[in-house]
Amino acid sequence: MATSRFWFRIRREQTKSAVRIKRPLARRGEGVGGSGDLHLPRRAKPHITKSSNVTKQTLPNPLLHPVQHIRARINRFWTSRLQPSDSTRLNQRNVYILPTKAGWMLGATLLVLLIASINYQLNLGYVLTFLLAGCAVVGMHVCHGTLRGLSLHLAAPEPAFAGSAALVTVRLDSQRKTPRYGIGVAVLGSGQWAWTDVEAQGSARVQIAVHPEKRGLQALPALTAETHFPLGTFRVWTVWRPAAGLLVYPAAEKQPPPLPAGEPSAGGATSAQRHSTGEFDGVRAYRRGDALKTVVWKKVAKAGQLVSRDSQQAQRFELWLDLQNTGSFAGAAASLEHRLSRLCAWVLAAERQGLRYGLRLVGQEIAPGNGDAHQRACLTALALH
Repeated sequence: MATSRFWFRIRREQTKSAVRIKRPLARRGEGVGGSGDLHLPRRAKPHITKSSNVTKQTLPNPLLHPVQHIRARINRFWTSRLQPSDSTRLNQRNVYILPTKAGWMLGATLLVLLIASINYQLNLGYVLTFLLAGCAVVGMHVCHGTLRGLSLHLAAPEPAFAGSAALVTVRLDSQRKTPRYGIGVAVLGSGQWAWTDVEAQGSARVQIAVHPEKRGLQALPALTAETHFPLGTFRVWTVWRPAAGLLVYPAAEKQPPPLPAGEPSAGGATSAQRHSTGEFDGVRAYRRGDALKTVVWKKVAKAGQLVSRDSQQAQRFELWLDLQNTGSFAGAAASLEHRLSRLCAWVLAAERQGLRYGLRLVGQEIAPGNGDAHQRACLTALALH
């Protein structure tokens, strides 16, 4: 017994001395393979905090605009995890459901009815409570089934001008044998809905307005579809990210100057006169069958007689719209966007007058011509310049 007590005291003294030695090492970080080595990685994390702060700066202030901040984070989450596609089929994996304000109020009312029925032992109260609850559950399944199984297809968007509304067409296809009611489609976060019904085993088309602000080939914003049918107590929605791009032309100048003077063509006579307004000299009396776009309405207003352009004499000159020769700008510097805006207005004006015109940009030249295809080529060059 004495020997066992002696060894027990030695073991206890060794344990106390080991604890006393390890504690200073853990504080100074001098231990080998101990807790002192584990403190080093915890101090080297300043760059992660900085990156998170940069991410927060792009979102609305959570203190000033808490609702907008939460919505922006949710929208960013949905759009970042979606793969771009011009068509999608809705199923259980991409259709979401939550109660609306009316749904939450209905739930609170049912809870009050249930408590009152239990407290006062009202049999009719039980009947009313569970009847309303059953209707709400059935409405939830019907609401979710309105979007489930629906196919969305995006039509190729037509080009638009910057600052104007571009219409995006979405086709909704249904293979179900019963119709679908009350389906709305909109740009995510815009609040401008286009509502439609889809017939049984049919399709429907809706048009959504997109407002591009800059020229060029812009990516379409994320779209959303939702329904509250039939009771309005639940909101079923989906988020869709299209893959197609929208070609945006420059915004045409509202009051552009007259068209520039024409340049002599390669084989034409150089003695013909030209006006600074862009209208070539050489008119003749109106002949029956002449197109209305060849009538010089300014001369008609002055002389009171119908006159048409002489195409043979007009062909001696070529109208070139040059980026380096766009004239002066009153009250604004001749920036690239201002010059492209004036060229866009000149292209539209020359096409309306039925003139042959060419376009010169830096490193690009489009030969003179006219027509819808030529106008589209010139506007596309201005958009992508």
